Amino acid sequence: MKDKTSFIPQEGEARPSRCPDNSAFKQQKLPAWKPQLTIASVLSSFFLTGAFCLSVGVCLILSANSVREIQIDYSDKCSDCSKLRENSSNWNKECHCSVNFTLKEGILGDVFMYYGLQNFYQNHRRYVISRSDAQLLGRNVNIQKSYCAPFTTYRNGTPMAPCGAIANSMFNDTIDLFYNLNSSVIQVPLLKTGNSWWTDKNVKFRNPESYNLSSAFAGTARPPYWQKPVYLLDEEDERNNGYVNDDFIIWMRVSAFPTFRNLYRRVSRIRKFADGLPAGNYTFRISYNFPVTKFKGRKHVILSTVVWSGGSNPFLGIAYVASGTAATLAGFVITAIHLKLRKKKTYFQK
Repeated sequence: MKDKTSFIPQEGEARPSRCPDNSAFKQQKLPAWKPQLTIASVLSSFFLTGAFCLSVGVCLILSANSVREIQIDYSDKCSDCSKLRENSSNWNKECHCSVNFTLKEGILGDVFMYYGLQNFYQNHRRYVISRSDAQLLGRNVNIQKSYCAPFTTYRNGTPMAPCGAIANSMFNDTIDLFYNLNSSVIQVPLLKTGNSWWTDKNVKFRNPESYNLSSAFAGTARPPYWQKPVYLLDEEDERNNGYVNDDFIIWMRVSAFPTFRNLYRRVSRIRKFADGLPAGNYTFRISYNFPVTKFKGRKHVILSTVVWSGGSNPFLGIAYVASGTAATLAGFVITAIHLKLRKKKTYFQK
């Protein structure tokens, strides 16, 4: 073992250098671009940025304003059903209501149907995490160790599928649209698949592997507020049943604000509706299941088109206009300061 004193340089010996190597990289001598900021370059950047943001913002606002949209609040129009649903013992009783409306002008192009909720806070911390992603991937997991509590198991130990507060509070109103043409009533064809994100449908949600869904979910029970088990969400389409049901997937993507809308259906462009929804009288027939009175909420159904910039939300356009205005005003302020300082400099030179 070496003595500690052997590491101490003796008199006359050269001490090891702590200087970095004499290379361009370590000596910070690499070629670099050093822009020389002049008043012309600074002002041009501010004014060009302002002009760009203003032009983009105006285009986005005009695009958002061109969206055709009709929104109907059916909370009060279905008041009898709402009173029935306030009593939880009536969960298995059906209640239907109808809402009539008129389109003075047809809605051309692709038409999307949304349901909207007001004063429903999905952004609560415990609500957001109340789910089991492993369970939603079709894995056999112990949900007692998840964040689903108290919606994990029943008193007899039967696990809930799916578990958690998000799944338990799933929106379950059924909305159908009818077109009243003269004396006949035509049901508007609606598409219930293809409405969720591809990554959600094919990556984040999967059914347990089995020869059929009923056996895959054997030994589990529906959440307390559901009227039917998860494997009966869509009995007509096996590819839209269980955890991969589009309505369920869309609901599980929680909203950041208490007032929000979720895509519910798309109008199938066939027969009389090949060009969209023609002008005339229509009726929403609603199977009312989702109570909102206790949390002072409201429910809406929305028919809307979309454009290249999205829906009828003008927020992005307003943000661009505000940014462009700020950049332009900053350019004018810098110009005024520059002219003032230049006059002072000229005065002192004289």
